[in-house]
Amino acid sequence: MTKEKAIDMVEISVNTTVLADEFLAHRLGMIPLLSMDAAKVLIDQRVCDLWEADMQDCSCEDGCDRCSVELTLDALCTSDRGAMFVTSKDLIRSNTIANMYSDEATFGPVAPRHPDFGKPVGHGTCNDLTPDDPSVPGVSIVQLRKGQHIKARCIARKGFAKEHAKWSPVSAVGFEYDPHNALRHTTLWYELDAKKEWPESKNAHEEEPPAEGTPFDPNRRANRFYFDVESGLSLLEYKTAQIVQELGMLLQPADAAAAAPGGGVYNAYGGFDSVSAAYG
Repeated sequence: MTKEKAIDMVEISVNTTVLADEFLAHRLGMIPLLSMDAAKVLIDQRVCDLWEADMQDCSCEDGCDRCSVELTLDALCTSDRGAMFVTSKDLIRSNTIANMYSDEATFGPVAPRHPDFGKPVGHGTCNDLTPDDPSVPGVSIVQLRKGQHIKARCIARKGFAKEHAKWSPVSAVGFEYDPHNALRHTTLWYELDAKKEWPESKNAHEEEPPAEGTPFDPNRRANRFYFDVESGLSLLEYKTAQIVQELGMLLQPADAAAAAPGGGVYNAYGGFDSVSAAYG
């Protein structure tokens, strides 16, 4: 599973906005954070299930540099000219967390991390973008009117998407197989011409269309799958391809790995196929 980082604990000290504390905490938790090598940089602090209790590596309660990242939010509207928009760009990542568990002599050194690790997406020096770049909009949190104030302390930790969607490394995943519908798994309803009314996807260019008059083979099975992944994470496409390849290796015979030709992998049905999955 891919571990990502997200805001998991919010301490709101001042809130005179129109939104309740719980509403703001939920919105803060859904803001994507830069999570380069989160699985290696941060140790586990959360315990999802009782049987995973032995996997907990950090016993701190409020967060420390070994397992968490601290972000602060302090926005006050002083202008009477319209509303003040508070976005993820107003979240400031702290360089360190004041906590007794940060003692390296006792608990070991803090893992090195990227300078922008833990910052909200679009906030930092990644891709040569600066926090004040107007072309990089922040994630909206709340609007303030004159005199309204929001002040909060956030603790971000790593976790799994199976526990909460805020730890999901993707926003959407789709897949397709048999773009020419040679397997006839899809019944295409049409009025005049099925080819015109049901245009083929871009994945149809990856396979040869069946020849006209080719007899239907009911025993034929799909051996290529095309995935589209929507995400802002640079390494997710590589990780997804790696997982698909490893699953294919697990399903093949033990002696097939040594016999596999270069440049491809065995598919789930025992046949060899080149790696042609499309990642969007």
